[in-house]
Amino acid sequence: MKIILVSLDTLRASRLSGYGYGKPTSPHLDTIAGQGVLFERAYAADIPTEVAHTGIFTGKVGLTTGVVSHGSELTHLPKSVPWLPTMLRTAGFVTGAVDNLYQLKEWFARGYRYYINSVGGNRWIDGKTVNALAFPWLEQHKDDSFFLFLHYWDAHTPYLPPPELVPPFYEAGRDPFDPANGSMERAYNHLAYPFFKHHHYDLIGEVTDSDYYDALYDAEIRYLDDRLKELDRHLESLGIADDTLLVLFGDHGESLTEHDIYWDHCGLYEPTVHVPILMRWPGRIPEGRRVPGFVQQVDLLPTLLEAVRRERPPGIDAARLPDPEGIDGKSLWPAIEGKAGGTHELVYLSECAWQAARGIRTDRYKFIRTYDSGPFIRPERELYDLLADPHETVNLAARQPELANRFERLLDEWVAAKLAGRRDPMTRQLEEAGLPFRRRIEQILASAGTTWDEWRLDPRRERFDKLVGKH
Repeated sequence: MKIILVSLDTLRASRLSGYGYGKPTSPHLDTIAGQGVLFERAYAADIPTEVAHTGIFTGKVGLTTGVVSHGSELTHLPKSVPWLPTMLRTAGFVTGAVDNLYQLKEWFARGYRYYINSVGGNRWIDGKTVNALAFPWLEQHKDDSFFLFLHYWDAHTPYLPPPELVPPFYEAGRDPFDPANGSMERAYNHLAYPFFKHHHYDLIGEVTDSDYYDALYDAEIRYLDDRLKELDRHLESLGIADDTLLVLFGDHGESLTEHDIYWDHCGLYEPTVHVPILMRWPGRIPEGRRVPGFVQQVDLLPTLLEAVRRERPPGIDAARLPDPEGIDGKSLWPAIEGKAGGTHELVYLSECAWQAARGIRTDRYKFIRTYDSGPFIRPERELYDLLADPHETVNLAARQPELANRFERLLDEWVAAKLAGRRDPMTRQLEEAGLPFRRRIEQILASAGTTWDEWRLDPRRERFDKLVGKH
């Protein structure tokens, strides 16, 4: 038995044709979905990357593990917390990863016999690099029962796809550098501009058309899709495709100007928290199944453990797989087999990086409570009717206070139950260190000779560029 778990960093579900997008971003992902199961309403309970992946490998949401923030020096995951690669290695699997999350936190390397750090000289990682590191490993271990984690970053900023992939996603004859187009001004003059100046903007040039950035994102997805096709072809060439349980997920999505968020992944809105999850296992998973109900990333751990117990591959001691206590995930197998519509009636949401907020997603409504809005302007409470307002543009919290109050009580009760008397890690983060990404902006501003409070009064790109010596 082979298990390949694939993280598609920053991949927004609604930008894939399998999830209803009209442009050709994901032909091979569509093929994979047709060969297995696609979860239509999969959600990232915790965003962004650090907390999302911690939840996937523990089967526990952030309030259970205490890991609710991204890039915080206060965060620690005890070694006593059960960890998926460790569980599988204990049972006899050869475990490997091509990943660079170890650069963020040490626990992401736990449990692997072979951890291949994909980090290079740049902040970004090309999918070709991931494949170049993974393919020899697959060749060496094709006869083993293995677990391999692959982490692709192509959809993450900076968006630098091959130029030939851009035209299908950007109107012919349109000039993205036309000075007459001013649609980039809000992004350029946002409070977060110093943080994104280099990787978002300087590497791409003086773009004036925000639609061009959206096109670059689409082209990056198309590039990623080609790398996944190469992976599939390699599995076929090794003769192990039919024996491989392939699981692909987005750790979070991406906002493309919605809600004053410019090509980044914050905010508990649909573009960022609705993610793709696809699974394929020939002969074990039905072909072409679409699961309509709510599922979460933390459901992947119990699903994989159950898959091993079902398969009982030679040389693997499934009896040594623990049944971790206190996990929040539920096995996806009933949904995969058509016995259930999903795993959850509603999903609780959380973030603590650019902003600190929690929310609830039900079949109809989205409720968000913001504790610290960071570089954004946010109301304390937001309530959206997603059936009438799928883009979350009309805040009903003031118009329907009783409904908003009911959701807030539900959220408070859930948080209290999860904490069970422990101190809220989000409260600790805000009181002792502040929002991690705001701290990074403060450091950048300090190096340029200004402060956060001064910057809030005049966040113009021209002013910052002058501060850092660009004329």
